[in-house]
Amino acid sequence: MERINKLTDEELALSYIKGDNKAFDELLSRNQNKLFSYILFIVRDEDKANDLFQETFVKVITKLHQGRYVDSGKFGAWIMRIAHNVIMDWYREQRARNIVEPTEENDLSNIGGNNLLDSNVENQFVKEQVLTDVKKMMNLLPPTQREVVFMRFYQNMSFKEIAELTGVSINTSLGRMRYAILNLRRMTKDHNIVLQLD
Repeated sequence: MERINKLTDEELALSYIKGDNKAFDELLSRNQNKLFSYILFIVRDEDKANDLFQETFVKVITKLHQGRYVDSGKFGAWIMRIAHNVIMDWYREQRARNIVEPTEENDLSNIGGNNLLDSNVENQFVKEQVLTDVKKMMNLLPPTQREVVFMRFYQNMSFKEIAELTGVSINTSLGRMRYAILNLRRMTKDHNIVLQLD
Protein backbone atom coordinates (compact mmCIF):
# COMPACT_ATOMS: atom_id res chain seq x y z
CA MET A 1 0.00 0.00 0.00
CA GLU A 2 2.87 2.34 0.76
CA ARG A 3 4.13 1.86 -2.80
CA ILE A 4 0.72 2.87 -4.21
CA ASN A 5 0.73 6.08 -2.16
CA LYS A 6 3.93 7.18 -3.90
CA LEU A 7 2.61 6.72 -7.44
CA THR A 8 1.32 9.68 -9.44
CA ASP A 9 -2.30 9.71 -10.58
CA GLU A 10 -1.13 8.88 -14.08
CA GLU A 11 0.86 5.86 -12.84
CA LEU A 12 -2.15 4.73 -10.79
CA ALA A 13 -4.40 4.96 -13.84
CA LEU A 14 -2.00 2.86 -15.89
CA SER A 15 -1.72 0.32 -13.02
CA TYR A 16 -5.50 0.09 -12.84
CA ILE A 17 -5.69 -0.52 -16.59
CA LYS A 18 -3.32 -3.45 -16.03
CA GLY A 19 -5.68 -4.90 -13.41
CA ASP A 20 -4.62 -3.35 -10.07
CA ASN A 21 -7.95 -2.47 -8.38
CA LYS A 22 -6.17 -0.94 -5.36
CA ALA A 23 -4.70 1.63 -7.73
CA PHE A 24 -8.21 2.74 -8.66
CA ASP A 25 -9.22 2.94 -4.99
CA GLU A 26 -6.28 5.30 -4.42
CA LEU A 27 -7.22 7.37 -7.50
CA LEU A 28 -10.76 7.72 -6.24
CA SER A 29 -9.59 8.66 -2.76
CA ARG A 30 -7.27 11.36 -4.10
CA ASN A 31 -9.74 12.95 -6.50
CA GLN A 32 -13.22 12.53 -5.04
CA ASN A 33 -13.38 15.68 -2.87
CA LYS A 34 -12.22 18.07 -5.59
CA LEU A 35 -14.41 16.44 -8.21
CA PHE A 36 -17.52 16.26 -6.02
CA SER A 37 -17.19 19.89 -4.88
CA TYR A 38 -16.90 20.97 -8.54
CA ILE A 39 -20.04 19.02 -9.52
CA LEU A 40 -21.99 20.25 -6.48
CA PHE A 41 -21.01 23.83 -7.16
CA ILE A 42 -22.36 23.64 -10.70
CA VAL A 43 -25.59 21.68 -10.15
CA ARG A 44 -26.38 23.03 -6.63
CA ASP A 45 -28.21 19.88 -5.55
CA GLU A 46 -26.44 17.31 -3.37
CA ASP A 47 -28.48 14.30 -4.51
CA LYS A 48 -28.01 15.19 -8.17
CA ALA A 49 -24.30 15.88 -7.53
CA ASN A 50 -23.94 12.40 -6.03
CA ASP A 51 -25.62 10.87 -9.08
CA LEU A 52 -23.43 12.83 -11.49
CA PHE A 53 -20.31 12.04 -9.46
CA GLN A 54 -21.07 8.32 -9.71
CA GLU A 55 -21.85 8.62 -13.40
CA THR A 56 -18.55 10.43 -13.90
CA PHE A 57 -16.57 7.65 -12.26
CA VAL A 58 -18.43 4.99 -14.23
CA LYS A 59 -17.34 6.84 -17.38
CA VAL A 60 -13.78 7.14 -16.05
CA ILE A 61 -13.66 3.37 -15.47
CA THR A 62 -15.17 2.67 -18.89
CA LYS A 63 -12.75 4.98 -20.69
CA LEU A 64 -9.77 3.51 -18.82
CA HIS A 65 -10.82 -0.01 -19.81
CA GLN A 66 -11.37 1.08 -23.40
CA GLY A 67 -7.79 2.41 -23.49
CA ARG A 68 -9.01 5.98 -24.03
CA TYR A 69 -6.68 7.45 -21.42
CA VAL A 70 -3.25 8.56 -22.57
CA ASP A 71 -0.70 9.44 -19.90
CA SER A 72 -0.21 13.15 -20.48
CA GLY A 73 0.54 14.11 -16.89
CA LYS A 74 -2.95 15.59 -16.51
CA PHE A 75 -5.16 12.88 -15.04
CA GLY A 76 -6.97 15.40 -12.80
CA ALA A 77 -7.83 17.60 -15.78
CA TRP A 78 -8.94 14.52 -17.75
CA ILE A 79 -11.49 13.44 -15.10
CA MET A 80 -12.67 17.05 -14.64
CA ARG A 81 -13.33 17.15 -18.39
CA ILE A 82 -15.38 13.95 -18.10
CA ALA A 83 -17.34 15.47 -15.19
CA HIS A 84 -17.92 18.64 -17.21
CA ASN A 85 -19.31 16.58 -20.10
CA VAL A 86 -21.57 14.58 -17.75
CA ILE A 87 -22.92 17.83 -16.25
CA MET A 88 -23.51 19.39 -19.67
CA ASP A 89 -25.32 16.24 -20.85
CA TRP A 90 -27.52 16.45 -17.76
CA TYR A 91 -28.28 20.14 -18.43
CA ARG A 92 -29.17 19.37 -22.05
CA GLU A 93 -31.48 16.60 -20.89
CA GLN A 94 -33.13 18.95 -18.38
CA ARG A 95 -33.56 21.62 -21.01
CA ALA A 96 -35.09 19.11 -23.40
CA ARG A 97 -37.62 18.17 -20.72
CA ASN A 98 -38.11 21.77 -19.58
CA ILE A 99 -37.62 20.70 -15.98
CA VAL A 100 -34.90 22.88 -14.58
CA GLU A 101 -35.72 23.10 -10.89
CA PRO A 102 -33.71 25.41 -8.66
CA THR A 103 -33.49 24.27 -5.06
CA GLU A 104 -34.28 26.30 -1.97
CA GLU A 105 -30.79 25.72 -0.63
CA ASN A 106 -28.70 27.21 -3.44
CA ASP A 107 -25.76 28.02 -1.27
CA LEU A 108 -22.05 27.46 -1.54
CA SER A 109 -21.42 26.55 2.10
CA ASN A 110 -19.33 23.59 0.95
CA ILE A 111 -16.69 25.91 -0.43
CA GLY A 112 -13.93 27.13 1.84
CA GLY A 113 -12.65 30.64 1.96
CA ASN A 114 -12.54 31.40 5.66
CA ASN A 115 -8.77 31.88 5.58
CA LEU A 116 -8.85 35.00 3.45
CA LEU A 117 -8.06 37.39 6.29
CA ASP A 118 -6.46 37.24 9.68
CA SER A 119 -7.98 40.21 11.40
CA ASN A 120 -10.07 41.42 14.27
CA VAL A 121 -13.62 40.30 15.04
CA GLU A 122 -15.26 43.17 13.18
CA ASN A 123 -13.34 42.41 9.99
CA GLN A 124 -14.22 38.75 10.41
CA PHE A 125 -17.95 39.58 10.48
CA VAL A 126 -17.59 41.85 7.45
CA LYS A 127 -15.64 39.18 5.59
CA GLU A 128 -18.25 36.52 6.35
CA GLN A 129 -21.06 38.79 5.17
CA VAL A 130 -19.20 39.63 1.96
CA LEU A 131 -18.53 35.95 1.23
CA THR A 132 -22.18 35.12 1.93
CA ASP A 133 -23.32 37.87 -0.44
CA VAL A 134 -20.88 36.76 -3.16
CA LYS A 135 -21.98 33.13 -2.86
CA LYS A 136 -25.66 34.09 -3.12
CA MET A 137 -25.01 36.23 -6.17
CA MET A 138 -22.88 33.56 -7.83
CA ASN A 139 -25.80 31.15 -7.54
CA LEU A 140 -27.78 33.56 -9.74
CA LEU A 141 -25.22 33.41 -12.56
CA PRO A 142 -25.88 31.16 -15.57
CA PRO A 143 -24.19 27.73 -15.17
CA THR A 144 -21.41 28.43 -17.71
CA GLN A 145 -20.45 31.67 -15.92
CA ARG A 146 -20.70 30.06 -12.48
CA GLU A 147 -18.49 27.22 -13.70
CA VAL A 148 -15.69 29.48 -14.99
CA VAL A 149 -15.74 31.55 -11.77
CA PHE A 150 -15.50 28.36 -9.69
CA MET A 151 -12.63 26.96 -11.73
CA ARG A 152 -10.72 30.26 -11.76
CA PHE A 153 -11.14 31.40 -8.16
CA TYR A 154 -11.83 28.24 -6.17
CA GLN A 155 -9.62 25.81 -8.08
CA ASN A 156 -6.97 28.31 -9.24
CA MET A 157 -7.09 27.10 -12.83
CA SER A 158 -5.68 29.16 -15.68
CA PHE A 159 -7.95 30.29 -18.50
CA LYS A 160 -6.07 27.90 -20.78
CA GLU A 161 -6.89 24.99 -18.44
CA ILE A 162 -10.51 26.14 -18.16
CA ALA A 163 -10.78 26.34 -21.95
CA GLU A 164 -9.33 22.84 -22.38
CA LEU A 165 -11.55 21.39 -19.67
CA THR A 166 -14.77 22.94 -20.90
CA GLY A 167 -14.02 22.43 -24.60
CA VAL A 168 -14.19 26.09 -25.59
CA SER A 169 -11.63 28.65 -26.73
CA ILE A 170 -9.65 30.77 -24.28
CA ASN A 171 -11.54 33.80 -25.59
CA THR A 172 -14.86 32.15 -24.74
CA SER A 173 -13.59 31.36 -21.22
CA LEU A 174 -12.46 34.96 -20.80
CA GLY A 175 -15.78 36.19 -22.17
CA ARG A 176 -17.73 34.06 -19.69
CA MET A 177 -15.62 35.46 -16.85
CA ARG A 178 -16.15 38.99 -18.12
CA TYR A 179 -19.91 38.52 -18.24
CA ALA A 180 -19.89 36.89 -14.80
CA ILE A 181 -18.05 39.90 -13.35
CA LEU A 182 -20.38 42.33 -15.12
CA ASN A 183 -23.40 40.43 -13.80
CA LEU A 184 -21.98 40.37 -10.27
CA ARG A 185 -21.29 44.12 -10.43
CA ARG A 186 -24.83 44.77 -11.69
CA MET A 187 -26.26 42.68 -8.85
CA THR A 188 -24.25 44.55 -6.24
CA LYS A 189 -25.42 47.87 -7.68
CA ASP A 190 -29.07 46.79 -7.97
CA HIS A 191 -29.14 45.60 -4.38
CA ASN A 192 -26.81 48.22 -2.85
CA ILE A 193 -24.37 45.55 -1.67
CA VAL A 194 -20.88 46.67 -0.67
CA LEU A 195 -18.22 44.04 -1.32
CA GLN A 196 -15.09 45.04 0.52
CA LEU A 197 -12.72 42.81 2.44
CA ASP A 198 -10.26 45.39 3.78
